[in-house]
Amino acid sequence: MKRFIKSFYYAIAGIQYHLKSGLNIKIQVLLGIIAITLGIILSIDPLEWVLLTIIISGVLALETLNSSIELLCDVVTLDHHEGIKKIKDLAAGAVLLFSFGALIGGILIFLPKIWAFIP
Repeated sequence: MKRFIKSFYYAIAGIQYHLKSGLNIKIQVLLGIIAITLGIILSIDPLEWVLLTIIISGVLALETLNSSIELLCDVVTLDHHEGIKKIKDLAAGAVLLFSFGALIGGILIFLPKIWAFIP
């Protein structure tokens, strides 16, 4: 049980490090806060809240994983290495793909609610 509790401490330390050191994660947290605020204002339904939660947490988790891969690559070498470049590009590409899906999900959730306000 002690090991399990320590794992939370390490995870929280990782999140804190990422929030202090990463620009992209700060932007994505801000966008998540905007989406949550929009969800409250537009009174999205419970299923839409579930989807929004998955979308926001997915983007943040992937960005954190991407940053950890980039940090690991930088520990291995700071010299230009084509393999390292491809690894970093692939990890960044995963975040971009999920972010495009998040954008589409946000449009599908919010656009009908916004249209309802337009006379």
